[in-house]
Amino acid sequence: MGESAYGASGAAGRPLAGRHVIVTRPAGQAAHLAEALAALGAHPVPFPVLAISDLPDPSPILDAAIRLDTYDLAVFVSPNAIERALAVILPRRPWPVRLRVAAIGRSSERALAAHGITDVIAPPERFDSEALLEMPALQHVRGWRVLVFRGDGGRELLGDTLKARGAEVEYLTCYRRGRPDQDAAPLLRLWTEGRVDAVTVTSSEGLRNFFQMVGKLGQTWLRKTPVFVPHARIAEQARELGCRDIVTTAPGDDGLVAGLLARFAETAHVR
Repeated sequence: MGESAYGASGAAGRPLAGRHVIVTRPAGQAAHLAEALAALGAHPVPFPVLAISDLPDPSPILDAAIRLDTYDLAVFVSPNAIERALAVILPRRPWPVRLRVAAIGRSSERALAAHGITDVIAPPERFDSEALLEMPALQHVRGWRVLVFRGDGGRELLGDTLKARGAEVEYLTCYRRGRPDQDAAPLLRLWTEGRVDAVTVTSSEGLRNFFQMVGKLGQTWLRKTPVFVPHARIAEQARELGCRDIVTTAPGDDGLVAGLLARFAETAHVR
């Protein structure tokens, strides 16, 4: 057998052996993290806490496609925004050569590259709006027309800051977020059996959904379970909900995996 991206195969490469780790990424977006955990011997437990859906009417995206050449910068806030927007735009027209693109996170960069967009303004380390706004390319935007591709709602920091710097900012909603109708009974059973070792959560909204989805019994268990989050903002949300064992990791799936390894590798076991 060969090696995974996270370690050699065999016992030495299974430092998370037997650990049950809840993966709360949306359905269809959890495979990368789940595969990384499984390669290290863990048992990933999928429990999506965000439902991502297309807009019932794509006409706003179609309208934006027609006007793309009038913008100076397009900002994609997530891989969901990239996939939903480009699925509508690119079959109808090529991406304008002169339109600069900004994005947040390695997964967003990979998603853009898959569509042939590789010259991307993106923060190299911290993956949030604050880090993107620190990029030198976004310091002098006076007079720019900026189109922000995002889901419904979301933070206003990015747009507000660019407006304060003199840009004209327009938001384009590309998808909807919701709380899934997910049966929590299997998860509660695992908790009751003492077989949940960690929870990974990648958004504050997702954490709030998770808290509601598992009910009072699940909330009691969650407060006692190590919760791994890749951003201080999510950690603060976890504290507000009463979680007592919160681990803030480096960004992205790699950061979550590294955090889990640091916590559990020394006591690897099989259940």
